[in-house]
Order: sequence, then structure tokens, then C-alpha cells
Amino acid sequence: MTGEEKQRIDKWLFFARVVKSRSLAAKLVSAGSVRINKDKIDQPSQVVRPGDVLTITLDRRILVYRVLSCGSRRGPADEARTLYEDMSPPLPAKDGISRFDGLPMRDAGSGRPTKRERRQVDRLMLGDDDSSDQ
Repeated sequence: MTGEEKQRIDKWLFFARVVKSRSLAAKLVSAGSVRINKDKIDQPSQVVRPGDVLTITLDRRILVYRVLSCGSRRGPADEARTLYEDMSPPLPAKDGISRFDGLPMRDAGSGRPTKRERRQVDRLMLGDDDSSDQ
């Protein structure tokens, strides 16, 4: 790392695989969803240097990355992970609770009737007996 190493934030976000394209990175920055060292930025041309801390707000999560180096290309995910140190807060534990807990559960086999069961119900309700037709 040299002291002069710097890169545009939109390129860095693209190289670090935070977003799928550089234009999406520019939109993310322009929307105000990225902070550099706690300062809100709105220009994709803003420069990022090693040692900077980025706070990125995505749809359902917040990423906190410390920039370790600037990228030269968008490589594989292993290469992208060398560009930053992940300092994001851990996700809350789910404690084994499902979103279906507390909802009434149906007994096994009590769902939609099979074709055979439906015919038996029809015979019972209509009083028909197919065995007499034969």
C-alpha cells in the first residue's frame, strides 16, 4: 500500500462486490446510502482510501467495512474479500423461533382429500353405491 492509493467509491463498491454493477453503485451513493468515516456522501466520484470506514445501508441490512486496499478489477469473491475488513454488527439470533410458531397446525393427513377419499365421500353423500352397478 502506498500513501497515494485511492479510488472512486463507485468503482470500489463494484470491485468489492457490494453491488452487481458500477451504475448501481453510483445510484446507491447518490441516494445517500453510503457514508465514509461517518460523513454522508452523495457523489460517486468521492475518493476512498485504505483505512476509511464505510457504512453502507442496503435493503435489509447495514454493512460496515474498513477499506484495506483499492481494487484493480472485479475478480472472484475471494479476491473481493481481500479489499475490506467486515466490521458489520452480527445479525440477531433467531433462537429457533419460526414465523409459523403460534399458528394453528393441521394434523398430518388431514389436508386435501385424495381422489379415492373424495369418491368415498361423494358415495356417502349421494347415497350411490358403485358396487350395485356391476
